[in-house]
Amino acid sequence: MTARQAKPPATELLGPKGGAPIVGLTAYTAPVAKRLDPYVDFMLVGDSVAMVLYGMETTRGIDLDTMVRHGRAVARAARRAVVVVDMPFGTYEHDVATALANARRVVDETGCDAVKMEGGAKLAPTVRRVVAAGIPVMGHVGLMPQRVRRAGEFRSKGHSEAERRRILKDAAAVAAAGAFAIVAEGVVETLAREITEKAPVPIIGIGASAACDGQILVTDDMAGLFTEFRPRFVKRYADLGTELERAVEAYAEDVRARRFPRPEHTFKQRRQRAKGH
Repeated sequence: MTARQAKPPATELLGPKGGAPIVGLTAYTAPVAKRLDPYVDFMLVGDSVAMVLYGMETTRGIDLDTMVRHGRAVARAARRAVVVVDMPFGTYEHDVATALANARRVVDETGCDAVKMEGGAKLAPTVRRVVAAGIPVMGHVGLMPQRVRRAGEFRSKGHSEAERRRILKDAAAVAAAGAFAIVAEGVVETLAREITEKAPVPIIGIGASAACDGQILVTDDMAGLFTEFRPRFVKRYADLGTELERAVEAYAEDVRARRFPRPEHTFKQRRQRAKGH
């Protein structure tokens, strides 16, 4: 395998603020990571894996061991894209020492480039300590899926003036603590623009605004593989779920009709040479 390209300092991982729009997608497995790698600037090993691959109702049920396994698979496959791994619920919010130990484990055991943490002003001291230890941190403000206990609680943020001020404060605090970029999820368009204008680091939107410095989507959402529900902000660029169903239906019909496997799909016994010849 070809070695991964050398990465720049954490502050330059995704390029400068105000540069070309940053492209991000989620990846949980090596085969998908290989497909995404030539086209995206970063791949997020998101805790959305809980819902997309494990059938959970929210992201809260995934554990650190599982995130490490998926992170390792994606980092092995990536050659040029930045790899960011989500810190799962319960592994970094309660005390700085635990957060630092778990972040170190993620980076050491996966080979990823950075970790992502959800939280605002209250999380800033943790972000500052982890960054000081040499671990790049991507922040996450606005809608924070790890705080959602049921699927029906996924709602957009920033409709009231108080909520708008709080989210602006959160973004400013996380940026000041040293995050190299911040995801702004599920915030109203005007607020997303304001966050992007005021933040000194790149703002990555998901359900936010085209004015953000970049965008990220869940790959399985945009490709039509995850269909349990469809967030308003998702554009379907393919319908791979339907294509997979058609392929499975055709395969099942061929097996039941004994049309598969055909001779070209089977192995013929080699003729043994007689002894003495």
